[in-house]
Amino acid sequence: MDMNQELPDNFYDQSILNYKEGTSHLKAHLPRVTQQYMDFTDACFEAGTIGEKEKQLMALGISIYAQDEYCIIYHTKGAVEHGATEEEVAETIGVSTALGGGAAFSQGVTLAMESFHHYTNQLH
Repeated sequence: MDMNQELPDNFYDQSILNYKEGTSHLKAHLPRVTQQYMDFTDACFEAGTIGEKEKQLMALGISIYAQDEYCIIYHTKGAVEHGATEEEVAETIGVSTALGGGAAFSQGVTLAMESFHHYTNQLH
């Protein structure tokens, strides 16, 4: 990381920065694999019959179920950026909890909702 670059002052943005730095590091060693993965995921999240917001909410639900903290933050941010409401995020948590039980519930009501509030406040 560039030492002159300003560091994020919160856990959420720092986590996304960590992900991006990790991706850059892997890309230096496996450029084709990393680029092909990024191209594939970009294509998966493009609007089609299902909109970008809905795809971010699906990814959030799967992330909560999988207890993948980086993806919970990343896809909560994506959902907010595509106009997701708190009610939509809450329903996503509910569906994920129906399949994932207590572990999904705890990730949803803490990290997902805290991330939602953080990124919603940044946009307003």
